[in-house]
Amino acid sequence: MDLYEKTISSQQIFAGRIINVKVDTVELPDGSTSTREIVGHAGAVAIIPVDRDGTVWLVRQYRKAVEKVLLEIPAGTLEPGEDPRDCAIRELEEETGLSAATWEPILSYYSAPGFCDEQLHLYLARDLTMGDSHTDRDEFVEVVKMTLVDAYRAIFTGEIIDGKSIIAIQYAYQHRENL
Repeated sequence: MDLYEKTISSQQIFAGRIINVKVDTVELPDGSTSTREIVGHAGAVAIIPVDRDGTVWLVRQYRKAVEKVLLEIPAGTLEPGEDPRDCAIRELEEETGLSAATWEPILSYYSAPGFCDEQLHLYLARDLTMGDSHTDRDEFVEVVKMTLVDAYRAIFTGEIIDGKSIIAIQYAYQHRENL
């Protein structure tokens, strides 16, 4: 069965600093039509920084979309044309003050492909050096350090509830012997 949906028309209804929204009319595999509301996003990176002693560096910040303060791994949006690894290096330093000598790509995935084209690139950062953080003007974060085991447990207690952090922490936990 051919599952492809052919775009008949597309109308941009919002263009913002971080996202764009469009409504597409599509032809379905059975020949009927439907609409798709699509959020366009430049993509993002997320980093799990792990010290040699197994300490994970996280950030606590308010997330307006869910009206909650969340505990997350450092992350940020790609600039147009920016290489994901370069963005990861920049975001780790901006949010935590850390730099890393060793960078390992974990995986890339679509965060919510039912309505959004954002691709998120996850990295493991090791061999960390502390410097000065310099967050964006409208970004307020609190740096939190905890053991990898405690971060892993925080997933199951509901303290860590965002997808990128859950994926990255579980990856690091499963590979902790090699960190």
